[in-house]
Amino acid sequence: MTRLPVWADVVLVPLLSLVLALLISALVILAIGADPVEAMRTMLQGAVGSAYGWGYTLYYATSFIFTGLAVTVAFHAGQFNIGGEGQAQIGGLGVAIVCLSLPWPHWTLALPAAMLGAALFGAAWAAIPAYLQARRGSHIVITTIMFNYIAASLLVYLLVNVFRPPGTMDPATARFPAGAGLPTLHDLPLVGRLFSPSVPANITLLLAILACWLVWLLLWRTRLGYEIRAFGKSEAAAVYAGISPFRIIMLSMLISGALAGLMAINNVMGESERLVLNSAEGAGFIGIAVALMGRNHPVGVFLAALLFGILYQGGAEIGLWTSIPIELRTVVQALVILFTGALDNAMRMLVGWGFRTFGRRPAAGAA
Repeated sequence: MTRLPVWADVVLVPLLSLVLALLISALVILAIGADPVEAMRTMLQGAVGSAYGWGYTLYYATSFIFTGLAVTVAFHAGQFNIGGEGQAQIGGLGVAIVCLSLPWPHWTLALPAAMLGAALFGAAWAAIPAYLQARRGSHIVITTIMFNYIAASLLVYLLVNVFRPPGTMDPATARFPAGAGLPTLHDLPLVGRLFSPSVPANITLLLAILACWLVWLLLWRTRLGYEIRAFGKSEAAAVYAGISPFRIIMLSMLISGALAGLMAINNVMGESERLVLNSAEGAGFIGIAVALMGRNHPVGVFLAALLFGILYQGGAEIGLWTSIPIELRTVVQALVILFTGALDNAMRMLVGWGFRTFGRRPAAGAA
C-alpha cells in the first residue's frame, strides 16, 4: 500500500471522511423531505454563529477533549478503552464527594481538590479492567464496556439512597457550596465579551487545552511515553527490550481513566454544580470517535472535539428550529465514525490511488 505524506494522512484523509459523511447525511435529509442546505445553515449558525452557540459548542468540546485524550493514551499502549463513559461518571462521584466535603471559600481552592478527586476515582475505575487484562487476560474492550453499566447502576443506587438530600425526589446530590462554582468563559477578562453569560462553557476548557499539551509531552517527550508507544506497536518487541507488559497496561489505563474522570469537572462542577444521573451525557462514547478522527494525536483530538462540539450543538439547533429530528446529529456522528474508523483503510487506499494517478508519486512502502 502507498505510504501517504504526513499532511495527507493527518489532514486530507479525515477531511474527505467528513465530507463523505456530510454528503450521505444530506441524502438522508433529502430522503425525509427536508432541505439539506437549510439544515447545514441552521447547524452552523446555531453552533458558531452567535456568542450563545459558540459557548455551548466549546462546552461540549471540552468534555470531548478529555474523553478523546483518554482513548488516545490507552490506544497508544494497544488498549482500546471503551469505558470512558463509566470512568467519567465515577469521576463525577469523586468531584461531588470533594465539593460537598467542605464549605469551600473560593473556587481556586476547590478546583485542584476536585481535579484530584475526579482523576483518582476515574483511574480507580479503570484500574480493575486493566488488572484483569494484565493478569487474567480478560479482553479490555469487554471489561470496560461492562464497567460502564456497573458505573451507571452504582450511581443510581448512590444518588437515590445515599447522596440525595432529605425531602427531595430528584436523584441528585445537593448543590455544591457557592465557593466551589467555577467561573464561566464570560467571566474571563478580555475574552469574556465573546461569550454569552447564559452558556455553561467554563475555565475547564483551559484545563482541557493544558491536558492536550501534557499528553503530547507524555507520549512523545518522556521515557514512559516511548515505552507506551513501543508496547502498543509490538508487545513482543517491547518485552524483548525489557518493558513490563503489566506496568505499561496498568499505567496507560490509569492515565486514561484519570483523563476521563477529569471530564466531570466540566459538567458536574462547572455546569450542574451537583452530581446528577447520566452526568457524562454520552461524552465517553463520543471520545472514541474524537480519538479516531484526531489520529490519536492531541492536536487532532482538539480539532476533532471542536468538530463534534459543532455537530452536537448544531444538531440541537436543527431539532429546535427545523422539522428535522434532533437524532440526525447521531446519524452524522455515526457516519463520521464509520468513515474515520471502519473505512479508514479504504479511504487511505482511495487517497493513495489519487496521488499515484493525478499527482507526484509518493514514497512507496508499507502503510
